This record gives sequence, C-alpha cells and structure tokens, in this order.
Amino acid sequence: MQVGFVGVGAMGAAMAGHCAAAGFDVAAYDTDPDMLSAATRGAVSATAGLSDIATAADVVICVVSTDDQSRAVVRGLLEAGPKPGQVIVVAATNHPGTMIDLAETCRAAGVGFIDAPVCYGLQGAKQGKLISLCGGTAEDIETVRPVLMAYSRSVEHLGPTGCGQLGKACNNMMHWAACVANYETLALAKACGIDAQSMRETLLKCPARNTTLERWDTSKFTWHEKDMDVVLDLSQQAGVSLPLFGLVDQLVKRLGPDRVRELLHEDSAEYLGLPIPVRPLEDVVKN
Repeated sequence: MQVGFVGVGAMGAAMAGHCAAAGFDVAAYDTDPDMLSAATRGAVSATAGLSDIATAADVVICVVSTDDQSRAVVRGLLEAGPKPGQVIVVAATNHPGTMIDLAETCRAAGVGFIDAPVCYGLQGAKQGKLISLCGGTAEDIETVRPVLMAYSRSVEHLGPTGCGQLGKACNNMMHWAACVANYETLALAKACGIDAQSMRETLLKCPARNTTLERWDTSKFTWHEKDMDVVLDLSQQAGVSLPLFGLVDQLVKRLGPDRVRELLHEDSAEYLGLPIPVRPLEDVVKN
C-alpha cells in the first residue's frame, strides 16, 4: 500500500517514519523545504507537490495545523485527480463541522474521508504510541487501520465523520481542566510550605494522579485557545451549558510552561498575576 503524508513537521515526520518502518511505501510533501528534507533522509521519499501524492497514494495522511490548511490540502488533492479508491485522513485537530463539509466534498468526488486526530502529542508520535480517534464509515476506517496502527497504540472508531474531532475535543477538555486543577492544587501546597515538585511526585502515587500531571514538566500549553474555542462553540451549537469550561477557558490562558516551571522549581511563583505567598503551614493556620 502506498501512503502519502502532507505535512511533515515534528509530528508528521515521526508518523511517516513509523509507516515506512512498518513496510508501507511512504511519500511526503511539505511546503517547508527544510522540514521536507529532514523528514525524507531515511525510507520516506520526497515529492514535488500535492499532485504527486494525489495520483500515487492509496491513503493520504494530512498532518497540518488549521482548518483552513486542511481545506486547502483536500482541495489540492481533489483538483489533482486522486488515485481510485483513495482515502484521505485528516490527523490534524480541527472543528468537526469542517470534517463533515470535507467528507461531503470527497464523497462527491468518489474519495473516502475520515477524521483521525491523535492523542499523546509529540512523544507519542516519536514512540509510535498515539491513539487515533476516528470519525467516518467503518469501511474507510478498516481500509486505513493498518496504516494508522503503524503509529498508534489503538485506533478508535467513535462514529460518523466529525466524531473523531469531537472525541479529541472531549480529551482536550479534560486535559485543560486538569492543567488548571493541577496548578491550583500545587499552588496551595507551595503557599502552605510544601515543595510543589515534591507534592507533585507524591500525588503521582495517589488516586489524584493524572496523565497531565505526569507530563507536567514537558507541557507546552500550545493550542489551548483553539481547543477551547472548539469546545465552547460545540456546546453552544448543542445547547449544552458548560459553566466549568467557561472558567477553564479563561484560567488556562493565564498559565504556561514558565508559570509551571516557577511553581515547581523556583522560590517564587504567581497565579492570575498575583504572587503566591510562601509560608510554613503553622504560620498559615495560626493567622
């Protein structure tokens, strides 16, 4: 099976590499020539453009950043005349509505389409242990399952087109809520005299442990605005009130890797623009 990758930054390059290692014939394209060169030094071959991917690939994996980029890639593939039986997979995190629109366009052109955003980020991509959350027809997902399994620990079919992105939104909700909860928890520990990093290491042994806390030192706090915009837009469209996540949306914007590093490893830290006072517990409870 011939597999095409469109977008071979850090994530896409790692995913393409795993597919090649699994025995697939993998070709890649990226608008950034440096990224393309870096991703095609091994078994992955470089192509000159989307038309080469469109006419040769049985499965195309799109690993770009934005909805507009996904639309542009799909449009370019369809305009180039895709290989018969081709299935396009959007592995980017996009809005479910975008996926539904693109699926309709692909269906009209006789091309399969699924949305399959991934969880576990760059480390998961490097290790080949992502989770692919899929929306689309069972037939299309079974066609691409061997390819997705080359870089995934599991492939989950959540429902029709768009449900993969909905599943990713649900995951992101829990992740960003955990970011806020973890920070406030460790801020209290620090304010009352317990070293925040020691408290974190202890919590990882307790029922309160969570994956976000495990990866706290490497969290980049990227895409939270985009992720929460999707969540809140979906909640409005669905008529579901999510008051907690309205707060999470505002609070997580005040956090970032610098704030986490200060909290865990420096003498002073802040939250919501205010310093976190650090005193022994005895002084706190006696005041």
